[in-house]
Amino acid sequence: MGSIHLSVVRPDRLVWEGDVHHLILSTVRGEMGIWPLHAPEIVALGSGVMRVHRHAEGGPSAKVIVAGGYVEVSNDNVIVLADHARRTDDIDPSVVRITRRQAIERRDTLPEDEQHRRAYYDNKVAWCDLLLKYGEY
Repeated sequence: MGSIHLSVVRPDRLVWEGDVHHLILSTVRGEMGIWPLHAPEIVALGSGVMRVHRHAEGGPSAKVIVAGGYVEVSNDNVIVLADHARRTDDIDPSVVRITRRQAIERRDTLPEDEQHRRAYYDNKVAWCDLLLKYGEY
């Protein structure tokens, strides 16, 4: 069996790229596994941990936390276009906790009628919660 070329991209940068044996990711409908020769498709991402298995015989896998976006599978090429994405080995829980606390403080100073700005901080808190939940996965 062959390999898959995987690219994980978020709006500001490339998060992960390389050839892998298979991967398992969170979609809005549950987990999805992708192996070589997978049928072409585009799927909406959910929030959770993407497990990237580099070798068929097991061994260490890379883990990327993703939230929102899409994955496109085509000809053993997988592109993950995530709203948010972060490798688990690139998370400092103390920094995430500070960011989370600051987002809550900023949100709570906004008037109730500023729903869009409050939603921005709610989303930031939810992303921090996801990082803290799976950061030591």
